[in-house]
Amino acid sequence: MDEASADRTSVMHIKGARLHNLKNVSLTIPKRKLVVMTGLSGSGKSTLALDTLHRESHRQYMEAWGVATAGVSRPSVDSITGLSPSVSIDQRPAGRGPRSTVGTATEVFTYLRLLWSRIGVRPCPDCGEPAAPANCPHCAASVPELPMGSFSFNKPAGACPSCTGLGEVIRVDVRTLVDEESSVTAGAVRGWPRQLVERNVQLLRAAGLHYGLAFDVDLPVAELAPAARDLLLYGVESPEFTRHLPAGGIEPPATVSAGRFEGVVTAFMRRYADRIDDTDYRQKAERSMVKEVCGDCAGTRLRSESRAVTVHGLGITDAARLPLAELADWVGGLASRATEGEWRLAEPVVADLAERVRRLVDTGVGYLTLDQSSVSLSAGESQRLRLAALLGSGLTGMLYVLDEPTIGLHPADTARLVHVLRRLRDLGNTVLVIEHDLDVLWAADHVVDIGPGAGRDGGRVVASGTPEEVAATEGSVTGAYLSGRLRQPARKERPAAEGELVMRGVRAHNLRDVTVRIPLGRLVTVTGPSGSGKSTLILDVLGRVARQRLDPARASAESGSVSVSAGEHDRIDGWEHLDKVVTIDQEPISRLPRSNAATYSDVFTPVRELFAAQAQAGVRGLTPASFSFNVPGGRCERCEGAGVLAVHMHFLPAVEVRCPDCQGRRFGSEVLAVRYEGYSIAEVLAATVDEALTVFRGVRQVAARLQRLSDVGLGYLPLGQPATTLSGGEAQRLKLAKELGRRATGRTLYLLDEPTTGLHAADTARLLDVLQRLVDAGHSVVTIEHNLDVMRASDWLVDLGPEGGAGGGLVVAEGTPEQVAEVAGSRTGAFLRGDGFPGGAAW
Repeated sequence: MDEASADRTSVMHIKGARLHNLKNVSLTIPKRKLVVMTGLSGSGKSTLALDTLHRESHRQYMEAWGVATAGVSRPSVDSITGLSPSVSIDQRPAGRGPRSTVGTATEVFTYLRLLWSRIGVRPCPDCGEPAAPANCPHCAASVPELPMGSFSFNKPAGACPSCTGLGEVIRVDVRTLVDEESSVTAGAVRGWPRQLVERNVQLLRAAGLHYGLAFDVDLPVAELAPAARDLLLYGVESPEFTRHLPAGGIEPPATVSAGRFEGVVTAFMRRYADRIDDTDYRQKAERSMVKEVCGDCAGTRLRSESRAVTVHGLGITDAARLPLAELADWVGGLASRATEGEWRLAEPVVADLAERVRRLVDTGVGYLTLDQSSVSLSAGESQRLRLAALLGSGLTGMLYVLDEPTIGLHPADTARLVHVLRRLRDLGNTVLVIEHDLDVLWAADHVVDIGPGAGRDGGRVVASGTPEEVAATEGSVTGAYLSGRLRQPARKERPAAEGELVMRGVRAHNLRDVTVRIPLGRLVTVTGPSGSGKSTLILDVLGRVARQRLDPARASAESGSVSVSAGEHDRIDGWEHLDKVVTIDQEPISRLPRSNAATYSDVFTPVRELFAAQAQAGVRGLTPASFSFNVPGGRCERCEGAGVLAVHMHFLPAVEVRCPDCQGRRFGSEVLAVRYEGYSIAEVLAATVDEALTVFRGVRQVAARLQRLSDVGLGYLPLGQPATTLSGGEAQRLKLAKELGRRATGRTLYLLDEPTTGLHAADTARLLDVLQRLVDAGHSVVTIEHNLDVMRASDWLVDLGPEGGAGGGLVVAEGTPEQVAEVAGSRTGAFLRGDGFPGGAAW
């Protein structure tokens, strides 16, 4: 083998990478190693790993199969040699459909269905005694087999008929549609214009005559007879109304004008069903709806016949509710409990089932249950589910690119994840991880530090080598944190807290009747292993109650979907110390690609006004609307201001290509000719927050909003980056920046869900400064966090656990960081006192 061939088998060499902010980067990456690519947020690490390495591998792989790649642009790079076939595991969540669960997404539930169909026992249809498929042993009646489909909530044979396998039913909150204190003629039905009121009054009178029913349209709805009220709400063909008719019923009116009235609620649900794919309409409509657990199946999704089947006393829905770690133990014990005949049928299924469940536990999601909806999973959990699937692959020589797999993981769970990554490496693969976690950096075989800063100040290789070599590199911010030359600010000393919230008897989900104290006017961190109950405690209980108590009007508006009640608890005391609540979670700021950091933060409006005030704009007759890419007038009409065109690829997903008219700049030539400080409106959108801050430093209204974005660690973010591409952490920090711009109105309780997600240690320091300033101003900040730096800087810690899932739900420790560090049973305390995985010693 010559030297060049040997080089291709041992390393990947990138030469001249120039995409986005990369500055002609050349880099050698060892193969069959665990490689971590790190750097400040916005430094270019994702561009290099995902948009250059992975994209070029994907493009070359498609070409090798003879698939046309004309619409797939080649990354801006001179060459990449030694490239391996690549698989990317990014932060995009898995299936978002309401029928997708952990069990269906991982196919573990498929194996359970097969197991239950083979050896399940159910009541005999004749005598009711337990019987296996074929001859009942008690009465000799025939017991037909139930096929796999009978255990699927996605098939009619298995789905609960009441909820069609969703586990939930949605009903309309009548109060949002009808003011029952008013009459129909006085406008009781919200949304009916005057002309429609007059028309429907005639229809209701005609329906009343048809059925011999007195319908007084001038009587308040609440005072109507039950039959008349059900006629108004549900219509003449609804079971709610027809139950009032005599036996045998009455034929409904032949036409609408004769009184065939549809009903307010029925019409609402019909429109909802017709426009279910219209996201904006659906979210608006769902504000008038209430989600409830299905009364027939109790949320299990399956019909009663399927739920009655058991394997060694366990129903399939009971198995789906076990945490994966417990399910692994149950599956492992089947061999010793099964009869010889059962085992002959079950052994092939159990072997694969046990392996799949074990891989999930190994990736740190052993606290999840199979019946948990995929929609409720965090980006990190979805990523780890996909990672578990890779462990079952026998492929070698692959390049696996993972984007921050430790998101949402407690430090104790990170160790388990690192072992999984090493298993992938030991199979002969190259594992390239984009990561900020210092423990993961110390565990790597090779570290690449991109920087030295973010945006235009990044895009260079600052250091490349072993963790020890990077730690010793002068000029590397990452190295300074690895070596300890840089540390996060210490906890502030503050006077005694004035007041506290006390949550008593919290029993939601896996929380076990806990009582938790939260001192006010403090930075409080709630932590614990993944699945220990943190989000349930703070978001599902405290957050929902706080919105109901302190801001009920906004609580309804913010939900944007079906309303959900607070988790079960006895009471929460201490509201008299608070005036307002702000909950900042990781939900997307918008599902529309036209929304971006500039539009969401209200920066773009004054910028457009500034451009319209320029002399060049006046000569051309341009207005602020001309500088919007969302309306006709100044935008490029070929792409309608999107900057890209969708190219359909027949059997492949559509790809986006740059608009040939505007070259991706979104606007027409007249608008692009107008400049402010040398920048066109398109160049402003392409600039990062920090770059724009230097341009608009003298414009107070713009600069103040940009400064808030920079303060929360978003200085690297391009103003025009579509909202749909933002990570959960970026979306959360964008929301925080917007909240910081609101006028202060009393004592505010801020609730944040892992705000350091995706942040380098240097960016975390800036965010901590913002949170400390909020507390200094008299507000209370409660964060859900796993970041040890945030814990150490907090005034008060609440440590939940000791494990996740069924092993969690208890308060393991409460107090200052120093006090928690002394609690022997606290896994968090072990890391705080240095007994966890400090530096490189763990690896």
